Amino acid sequence: MRSEFDVAVIGGGLVGLSFVRALADSGLKLALVEPRAPRHAPLPDAPWDSRVYAVSPGSAAFLERCGAWQRLPPERVTRVEAMRVYGDGAGAGLEFDAYDAGLRELAFIVEGDQLQQALWSGIGEQEARTCCPVNWTALGSAGDRAVLQLDNGAEITARLVVGADGSESRVRAEAGIAATPADYGQLGVVANFSCEKPHHGVAFQWFMREGVLALLPLPGNRVSMVWSIAQARGRELLALAAQALAAEVESASRGVVGALRLVTPAAAFPLKLQRVTQFVKPRLALVGDAAHNVHPLAGQGMNLGLRDARVLAETLMARGAWRDCGDYALLRRYERARKEDVLAMQLMTDGLQKLFMNDAVWVSRARNLGLKLADRLPLFKSFLVRHAIA
Repeated sequence: MRSEFDVAVIGGGLVGLSFVRALADSGLKLALVEPRAPRHAPLPDAPWDSRVYAVSPGSAAFLERCGAWQRLPPERVTRVEAMRVYGDGAGAGLEFDAYDAGLRELAFIVEGDQLQQALWSGIGEQEARTCCPVNWTALGSAGDRAVLQLDNGAEITARLVVGADGSESRVRAEAGIAATPADYGQLGVVANFSCEKPHHGVAFQWFMREGVLALLPLPGNRVSMVWSIAQARGRELLALAAQALAAEVESASRGVVGALRLVTPAAAFPLKLQRVTQFVKPRLALVGDAAHNVHPLAGQGMNLGLRDARVLAETLMARGAWRDCGDYALLRRYERARKEDVLAMQLMTDGLQKLFMNDAVWVSRARNLGLKLADRLPLFKSFLVRHAIA
């Protein structure tokens, strides 16, 4: 059984789903291939998801155009109104305030499960063929179409295949696109806590020799932790009892939000930088983690992926649904539009990670002095904020 489409998207994560939703009114015939079943709506009192995302205002506006943002329960979304960044030396730090930048917020903190479900619910109302839970077994080409074999015996042809299947992308590998990973030797340990003191919508971040600790505001007196730390130390944190882990985080965060109590089990994911030689080939485009990986210390990995989805959708729609959406010259426009943004974020996050993991005394003094000086430069801070909210 063969079905013909204009665009086949492989991967039903946040980036793949948002791309499909962005093409809802494009007139293109769409298919979504995903090995996991669609997410069902979480219960109103569902446990807090340990994996949260800092969604930039620009990404939130894109998700609203996709029909997903307005589906999120308002009581599960938190505005970040300020950010405090601390170095590992006395008095070294940076402060960012939305008010000072003329903004209502710097970012929104959203649970991964809630956002995933909001996007899935929109897909259900869209004229897109969802092939899930289904996996694919082969990717080839026939003339002006890509051919996708599914493990249920069906066959899909499409003018364009979009790989949104994560950092270990099979689509990328099948297309012969090289990826260069660099393992940081760190884990990103995540967990949620209730806190004794109100956070007032402030996100906190500490750059320490043993890693980067962030506490992100959640609704009520709750915070979400992301601790980028050496693998051995990360495994030690995962093995701690709830009370002991809370005590470790409270100490490392200098008690800024008072006593902590664990409300979701800790989890972890490996951290790496990954550079990909190409984002596109004839009949193929990569988006999200399939196209790039960055260190999470800036909280921008998911926003980069959403910008991929937005720009690729805009590129296809600008061309017109009646044209060939898999044309290589067209796809190169998307690649050129995204490479500078991705490279800049990779260089910044990789540079900061290496800078703060360096134990040399002179490097420590230089980086802390740099934080102090940067905090006194309003135009520089405004530049950083404007880039982060895109």
